[in-house]
Amino acid sequence: MSTFSGISTSLSALYAQRQALDVAGQNIANANTEGYTRQRVELNSVGGVVTPAMYTTTDGLGNGVTAAGTTRMRDEFLEARGQIEHAKFAFLSGQEEVYARVEEVFGEPSDTGIQSQLSGYWNAWSDVVNQPGGPTGNAARSQLLQEGATVADSLRSANATLESLWNTTIEQLDTLVTEVNTAADTVAQLNQAIVRATAANLPASELQDKRDGLVLRLAELTGATSKSLDNGAVDVSIGGTKLVDGPVVRKLEVTGAGTLRDATADPVTLRWQGTTTDASVTSGQLASSLQALNKVLPGYAAKLDEVAQRLATTVNTQHVQGYDLNGAPGGNFFVPETGTVITAANIKVGLTGAAQVAASAVPPRTDPNTGNPIGNLDAGNALKLAGFATARGGPDTFYRETVTALGVESQSAQRRATIQNVITQNNDAQRIAQSGVSLDEEMANMLLYQRAYQAATRMISTIDSTFDSLFSMIRG
Repeated sequence: MSTFSGISTSLSALYAQRQALDVAGQNIANANTEGYTRQRVELNSVGGVVTPAMYTTTDGLGNGVTAAGTTRMRDEFLEARGQIEHAKFAFLSGQEEVYARVEEVFGEPSDTGIQSQLSGYWNAWSDVVNQPGGPTGNAARSQLLQEGATVADSLRSANATLESLWNTTIEQLDTLVTEVNTAADTVAQLNQAIVRATAANLPASELQDKRDGLVLRLAELTGATSKSLDNGAVDVSIGGTKLVDGPVVRKLEVTGAGTLRDATADPVTLRWQGTTTDASVTSGQLASSLQALNKVLPGYAAKLDEVAQRLATTVNTQHVQGYDLNGAPGGNFFVPETGTVITAANIKVGLTGAAQVAASAVPPRTDPNTGNPIGNLDAGNALKLAGFATARGGPDTFYRETVTALGVESQSAQRRATIQNVITQNNDAQRIAQSGVSLDEEMANMLLYQRAYQAATRMISTIDSTFDSLFSMIRG
């Protein structure tokens, strides 16, 4: 190695170690920046002359070091797995939340829940059996009407709460779809910027960090997956269809039912804008919302309808076979507020007074002298109605089965979300270990680069001293 080549080698070391120090400083500065990916300088040795030539000799030594660029410390496999696990957790946590909200609607077990109110209603029929006539009988009949109205009110209230929850969920779905479209636009814009920077050999790590964060968010929302391209761009796909194709974006829109009652016949779907093709969203937060809108909430609304219909059918069928205090045949105890079909949304008590309660199982007697009916104190029909409290296949049995099934589904959703959360956190820990900044490691690297920089400086100083000695000898 000549003296001048020694200076060149030392200068290359100064430049390379300074760049390495700059990168270490950038890592330390962003140690607490969410989504930042640790960077590493790639140092390559510069070899000597390897091509034979006349009048050329080489000492076989290299010509220093060069910084070939920076590398983002990111594992593609862990990133792809992270997208999948985050999408699963977003779906399962959404399911856990919706089942918890439905449990709040039913509010069981509770002294004020529908189950307790059904028991109070049947007990009121027993009170009518014990007090069929007189002032106390009228009080018992009035209390029966009140208990029936309470059950009907609770069914309507529960249905209204489910409808409110459905409306809130579809509003959230609209908001999330807007977020997806906005994020996709931003990813496409970042793709263009990163492709230009990569082609010009300019750093794009920070742009890539921002894009990776958006891609992960898209995965959480839609279950999207990504594929890196050679030019630096990424494609993002949902169910095999590209959402982001380089600089090109396809957008989603919400179609389908606008109310809970229409969701079964006309399910809510996500469609690619400008087409009649539905997007295949099977994971992520949007898939959970679709599940809630099309299955969970309509399913439990239908079960409430079934409770209301079984209650009305059971009571009305028996009630019309009895006779009221005026001797008239009994009418329908429960009727719809609107329409002709009873549901949890429209059930109400159809009787307008205590005297219309058809407690008697036999026709009234008449006074042979006047022909007027004699007060009817029979309570056989009321006794039969009170017995429906424990009837198999009745509203109480069906309601208990519904609440039990809801509890099982809610606990299952909670367990699955908890397990998936652990899996997701473990994957995140591996990702952070690979791409996150360790201050201890960066401090060690900084000292290493600093020592190398000092050594290169010392080498230049030594060569300078050698030149001084040489020039002194020449002048001497």
